[in-house]
Amino acid sequence: MTGIAHAMGNNPAAGGGQGGGSYMSLVFIAAVFAIFYFILIRPQQKRAKQHKAFLENLKKGDKIITSGGLYGTITGISDDSVTIEIAEKVRVKVDKGTVAAHQKS
Repeated sequence: MTGIAHAMGNNPAAGGGQGGGSYMSLVFIAAVFAIFYFILIRPQQKRAKQHKAFLENLKKGDKIITSGGLYGTITGISDDSVTIEIAEKVRVKVDKGTVAAHQKS
C-alpha cells in the first residue's frame, strides 16, 4: 500500500513538480486585486472626495435634494447639519451628510 502512495506522490524527476504554480497563483491574485482596485475602490474614493468637497461648499440659498428625496432651499447651516425650507415657513433640520445634490433649475 505504501508503494502506491509513494508512486502517486509529487516526484519532480517524473515531471510532477509545481514550482511555477505557486508563482502564477500569486500573479493571479495580484491581478484580481488590481482589477477590483481600479474598477470598484478607486472610483468610490473619487466620488467620496467629490461629495465631501460639495458638502463643504454649501451655502445659504442653495437649492438642494436630500438622499431621502426632500427638495428645499438652505436657510441655515452648521458643521454637521443643514436647515432647509421645504415649503413656505416649513423648515426641516437634516444631517449634512444626507444632502445628495444641487436641485436642477
